Amino acid sequence: MSIQWYPGHMNAAKKKAAEQMENTDLVIEVVDARLPEASTNPMVEELRKFRQRPCLKILNKVDLADPAATAAWVAYYNAQEGVTAFAMTTKKPADVARVPELAKQLAPHRGVPTKPLRIMIMGIPNVGKSTLMNALLKRKVAKVGDEPAVTKQQQKLYLDKNTILVDTPGMLWPKIALPSDGLMLAASHAIGSNALIEEEVAVFLADEMLKYYPQLLVARYGFKDIETFDGIAVVEGVAAKRGFRQKGGDLDFEKASHTFLGDYRSGILGRISLETPNNRKERLDVHDAEMAVKAAEKAAIAAAKAEAYANGKRGT
Repeated sequence: MSIQWYPGHMNAAKKKAAEQMENTDLVIEVVDARLPEASTNPMVEELRKFRQRPCLKILNKVDLADPAATAAWVAYYNAQEGVTAFAMTTKKPADVARVPELAKQLAPHRGVPTKPLRIMIMGIPNVGKSTLMNALLKRKVAKVGDEPAVTKQQQKLYLDKNTILVDTPGMLWPKIALPSDGLMLAASHAIGSNALIEEEVAVFLADEMLKYYPQLLVARYGFKDIETFDGIAVVEGVAAKRGFRQKGGDLDFEKASHTFLGDYRSGILGRISLETPNNRKERLDVHDAEMAVKAAEKAAIAAAKAEAYANGKRGT
């Protein structure tokens, strides 16, 4: 399944962000620590690089992510020019307090009365941008919700007399190239429920957990012989363990899928990262190979049609 979700307000948000970027000194991009690269918006990268703006990459929800994977991602991003990575959770005031300090280090020529530091906070839906904004300002200035795309408009606020924050709506991009990215984003609740089928997302998540975190499934649900399971069997097992049945006695796969995804999103299953720098590269390599095969097939079909047309013309 290929998941795509790009509501109309996101296109307007992109245009406003492009306009605002010219008057911005620094971009804070908030990503989900469980899937940092899948939750990195390529449009944000494009906009900030065009204006040559540095980036403070905040890997939020680090308390839900695998610590080893997070460490690998921080090293990965810190090796990039103009990027500083910081893994944190907005639940810890000490983590939040470090953000302004790190931002000022990336733009040391700003942050004085004559040249205030202008920061744009960006990211995809439901990664915690608004929660971070509220925590930084120590008051509720941005709407927070458990559904993607709660923030719909930009707003500009003063962190202090020398620092300006611009909060932007959560933006996805028009086409998610890797199907696994769409599924990871859906599993982590960054995509509206109207754009996905929960059962398919749950099976994907179950397959990933069987590959990397089978022990967490055993610990949570008490499964036996899990080495014989596939993703469908995991979700069916959740239904059986929780007593989710439809009228007539069949397992309620839909309800089990919803419960399983909720257990992952809330952290009940444990600290889970759905991607690492290594398996990200593997997925990209597979995708590139598949695209190359499709391009070759398309070229072969076009060549065959051209040859057939040429033969037909010669025969007349």
